Amino acid sequence: MANKSLPLTVKIKKENREEMGMLTIEILNQMNFTRLYTLGLLKQSVDAEWDTQPTGFSNTIRWNAGHIYVTLEYFVHLIDKEYEIVHAEWIPLFVRGSSPAIWEGNIPSNEEVIYALTEQTTRLTKVLAGRLEEPLENPIDFGDYKVKTIGSLILFAIWHEGLHTGIIDGLNHATLK
Repeated sequence: MANKSLPLTVKIKKENREEMGMLTIEILNQMNFTRLYTLGLLKQSVDAEWDTQPTGFSNTIRWNAGHIYVTLEYFVHLIDKEYEIVHAEWIPLFVRGSSPAIWEGNIPSNEEVIYALTEQTTRLTKVLAGRLEEPLENPIDFGDYKVKTIGSLILFAIWHEGLHTGIIDGLNHATLK
């Protein structure tokens, strides 16, 4: 299932490893591994079914893939206000509460979404490396769970991606019937 175009592990210069710590490296490795899995499922998806919304599903393969992408971009922007969101124009399409049923304008193609997801984790690893233990300027409340550090926000993003990857897997099965 692994995508050969992405490294399975984060490549970090030897002199930076001690400074970053093993936990940081493992979190970044997990982010990359999760993305490899997501990309594998997307590549198994039937292209013509990316916009099919079967009964019982609130969105489509394209929406879930785009949502994974914009959510991580948004989280990194929360971490670093100087960080410019790549494909900010996609946010209204894929933000929580949006729906493909009301989309207008330019909708990214399957290839554009896959390319964006493919390059994102490598790019963001450079932004996040060495910062995962830093506190968030404004902690985030998710009900009873409070995210206080950059690392805990990235762990939440990894969980979030896994949740939506599971939905993509369900959509793959539902659209094959």
